[in-house]
Amino acid sequence: MARDSQAALVALNRFGLGARGGASGDLVNAASDPRGFVKAELARPYGVLLEAPGLQSTPQLGQAAFAYQDQVKQAREAAKAGAPTEAPPEAPADQKPDTKLRRNLSLNTVTAEIAGPMAEAKPADGAMKPEGMQPGAALPAAAKPAQPLNVIQKTFRSEALARLQRAMLVDCGFTERLVAFWSNHFCISASKGELARMWAGAFEREAIRPHVLGRFADMLKAVEQHPAMLFFLDNQQSLGPDSRAGQNRKRGLNENLAREIMELHTLGVGGGYTQEDVTSLARIITGWTFAGRKGQIGLPGSFAFNANAHQPGPQVLLGKTYEANGLAQGEAALADIARHPSTANFVATKFVRHFVADDPPPALVARMRDVFVKTDGDLKALATALVDSDEAWKAPLTKMRSPYDFLVASGRLLARVPEDPGFYLNSLNLLGQPLWTPAGPNGFPDTAAAWAAPEGMKLRLDIASQMGARLGPNIDPLDLLEFAAGDAASPETRRTIERAESRQQALALLLMSPEIQRR
Repeated sequence: MARDSQAALVALNRFGLGARGGASGDLVNAASDPRGFVKAELARPYGVLLEAPGLQSTPQLGQAAFAYQDQVKQAREAAKAGAPTEAPPEAPADQKPDTKLRRNLSLNTVTAEIAGPMAEAKPADGAMKPEGMQPGAALPAAAKPAQPLNVIQKTFRSEALARLQRAMLVDCGFTERLVAFWSNHFCISASKGELARMWAGAFEREAIRPHVLGRFADMLKAVEQHPAMLFFLDNQQSLGPDSRAGQNRKRGLNENLAREIMELHTLGVGGGYTQEDVTSLARIITGWTFAGRKGQIGLPGSFAFNANAHQPGPQVLLGKTYEANGLAQGEAALADIARHPSTANFVATKFVRHFVADDPPPALVARMRDVFVKTDGDLKALATALVDSDEAWKAPLTKMRSPYDFLVASGRLLARVPEDPGFYLNSLNLLGQPLWTPAGPNGFPDTAAAWAAPEGMKLRLDIASQMGARLGPNIDPLDLLEFAAGDAASPETRRTIERAESRQQALALLLMSPEIQRR
């Protein structure tokens, strides 16, 4: 079988996370059977799951967070009373609740408002700032923490490291790309508060990964019932006005979760729903909450249905009446919304936009929509149909890698598996895509223009130069170009690397080349 280097580049960049350096042979393997190379990961559904020593369940993490918060409270009370005590480590600034969830912020705004205060950028959190990295240091090295990390910081870093290591080690990376896509589609933000930061990684492990190659309806249910999502969009505060709790507390609905389910998770803007439908869905999912530290309605930190907070009576949603049967009322509503034609169109359009082009080909979107409908939202079938489409292979590589994809692709090419997440977390903060921390419920942007702004590219160049300064002397960038693109590398890229003044500069130029930056 003839080898196709250009198709291999598409396989590795459009669908995957880039070729690995060393002896992986990714480009050669992909060139022999590009589509088969990508689809091979789809045949290993259990390979999507992420298990690593020390990673705990959401209830376990919730209980640890509650215990930490109790320690902080006790320390503060003791300090006020004048009693000597050893206070637990302070939570980082970005764990303070951010109640102003905003949408469609520019890259510069995201960088300025979110990346700046991220805890991982502080020496106290054990991470190394990109500008402080020294030539010759191992990638990705991190300075020793100036003070002990608290349990929330430790958990976030452990979850981040597990995700990064998986991304570095997988063959193609298509399933990891799918995880990232759906995690951003159903995003939460770690900046919401301590519980959100504690649960961010577990949310992805428990609600996203098990269903990436399963059914959309199952993922939707898992996401909307996960404590991280309920906390992020304040559904634990939503009380049915006529429920026992609503009557006692004189409080009513919070429509955040219902609105984002319809607008961002399923039907999409213009998907045929009204404000009354939003309010109706909010009523239907009252009582969807998580058990608190006292465990009065369930295991602390676990999903719970609080019947006392649930709005009684039948509800009409999108023209259909849902009878009053507690938790099942909301689950039935979600199941129907998952199968709505508008959901199929919204998901198909977003899916093709992410993987193929900012202006998704209408014919391909239509086929993806039909696959979604005919298979009852089978996401493996959707991914397979995308790989089987000719449009996905013929469209030029004009999409810009997100900061996360760029950093992972660079690490894979350099054959560096991180032992500490500090470098990557700091770099993501700097580049405006702090891990699991978008500015609002619509997630990070997914267009080339969002990530190709001059300021963003300058920051990428700074990081590429730092990598080159530390690793360039021991690496031949031309060899790496062969690993990354082979014969598909452009003459311009090859000449640029050959004319570099040093190996360090050549490596930085390689990492900034279209063969690495574009997908």
